[in-house]
Amino acid sequence: MNKTAVRNAATLILVRDTETRPAILMGQRGANAAFEPNKFVFPGGAVDPCDANVPLAAPMPEPCRSRLADDILAQIAFDTLPHAIVTAAIRELWEETGLILGQRGTWPNPPQDWADFAATGHVPAADMLRFVFRAITPAGRPRRFDARFLMADAAHLASDPDDFSQASDELSHLQWIPIDEARRFTLPYITEVVLAEVTAALPHIDAPERVPFYHSNNVDKVFRRH
Repeated sequence: MNKTAVRNAATLILVRDTETRPAILMGQRGANAAFEPNKFVFPGGAVDPCDANVPLAAPMPEPCRSRLADDILAQIAFDTLPHAIVTAAIRELWEETGLILGQRGTWPNPPQDWADFAATGHVPAADMLRFVFRAITPAGRPRRFDARFLMADAAHLASDPDDFSQASDELSHLQWIPIDEARRFTLPYITEVVLAEVTAALPHIDAPERVPFYHSNNVDKVFRRH
């Protein structure tokens, strides 16, 4: 695999207590991580080919689903990429935090990467997800991603939001961080940009009128909405 190629990725911003003091779920990447070592990040990661074939109990609503297909990188067929992005976000949330976004149900022959999720007796569901931001990692970085940031209210979780007992060791110090305290942590630059957008929209978790899109060629930083 070409590690410098731009890969499609999904990041999930979970928010709780939106009407009082909103808090976001974050964890710290390891010191030896190739991408954003030691930084506090949202759960997320690259889209896997198997994600395109995973069933959804409920799809992402429009216009978010159609927007996920805009300006895509053609590593996965156009008609399956939006589906793969939302399932990847749910899978990464499960792998990195042990939390479940889904509905009760069973499904036969899940891919290996999804076997543990399926064993919980849930089918992933995306009806609560909203597409709120997109960013492409600048050239020259050891890993490059075309990342779509999806957002959901933690009230829709099918599991205890404070139970991280099934989490992998990819993220440490998993915790709910009040948004007004998040900048006290060591964050990637793009996470700070996303937080500003998210904070301005709360307490609502809706599809934005236009999705912010950030990319850079290491000389110019481009921020537009599409």
